Amino acid sequence: MATVAALFQRILRKTSAPATPALEAYLTRLFLEGPEQDSEIHSHVHIRDDGSVSGFLGVLPLPLMMGERPVRGALCGTFMVDNHADDPFAGARLMRAFLSGPQDISLTETANDISTTMWRRLRATVLPEHSLEWLRVIRPAGFITEMAANVVGAARLLAPLARPADALIRRGAPEPRWSSLAAAIAEGTLASHDLDDESAAHLFTRFVSHFAVRPSWREENLRRMVEESRHKATFGAMVRRMVTTRDGKPVGMFLYYGDPGRIGRVLQILAAPGRAGEVIDAMLAHANERGMVALRGRAQPALLEAMLGRRFAFVHASSSIVHARDPALIEPFLAGKAFFNGFAGESWSRLIGDRF
Repeated sequence: MATVAALFQRILRKTSAPATPALEAYLTRLFLEGPEQDSEIHSHVHIRDDGSVSGFLGVLPLPLMMGERPVRGALCGTFMVDNHADDPFAGARLMRAFLSGPQDISLTETANDISTTMWRRLRATVLPEHSLEWLRVIRPAGFITEMAANVVGAARLLAPLARPADALIRRGAPEPRWSSLAAAIAEGTLASHDLDDESAAHLFTRFVSHFAVRPSWREENLRRMVEESRHKATFGAMVRRMVTTRDGKPVGMFLYYGDPGRIGRVLQILAAPGRAGEVIDAMLAHANERGMVALRGRAQPALLEAMLGRRFAFVHASSSIVHARDPALIEPFLAGKAFFNGFAGESWSRLIGDRF
């Protein structure tokens, strides 16, 4: 994995710093010893004529249930090719090798424009409702300051000035249409409570059970994924909470990362049928209490209707894609009845958001 780790640093992390032993060890752990391993579903490397490695396509087995029918899924994650101009077909060879594997269904949630074109040429289907990124602004002035700081770091010094501006908005100044008053977010929301790894894994299983297509995680593997999802140092502190009714019944959960005054990144929102709006409100209330200026995350069809009435903005950044020889396997994804993205993807892994 040393060569793959070096490619990862140079191509995906865009740094000339050498790959650390920790990164090499994690790539080995994830792709060679990862959860739900299948001896017939594996990652692929592209080898030049001189024997050197010029590309890598990381694959994670993803066992699924379609109703009561077991389905073998495979997730295309880390995908990179070195010196594409020298061999413009290397990426296509890797993709064909992956799609010709023994899995019933092939998936990705992070396809950029180039790889999306490859998938389409190989007759894959882009899932529009899974391919949206959402943004929910909580503190407008703080959000503008944080966005400016992403371009010019010194702009973060203006953050203390943003707080009184947001307080003024809260007291009744004209409200931006894409935001809302912080006080209004928290009004009448359900309570939420911190979750440990074991309880979180239990609730994951519970809240995905109503999807027509859902992961068939083994208990110990799901616990491992939940534990690994804690570690995303570049995103900030992890928040993972269960939402309950007033009599203590769980109706959903949310997981996001972020520090006060920053834009939080949401990894997963899960809700019982008909309770998505209440879970979203509880998440926004908690983020407001922590001082977050905004939250962002990946869309799921089951949440879109509730989001539309709560001033979320949507944009396309990367594509979620599905490929199957049997068209019947694709239909639940297009109908929004499949649980995909987040933990049913690669976003839970430390490769996205952690330091090595």
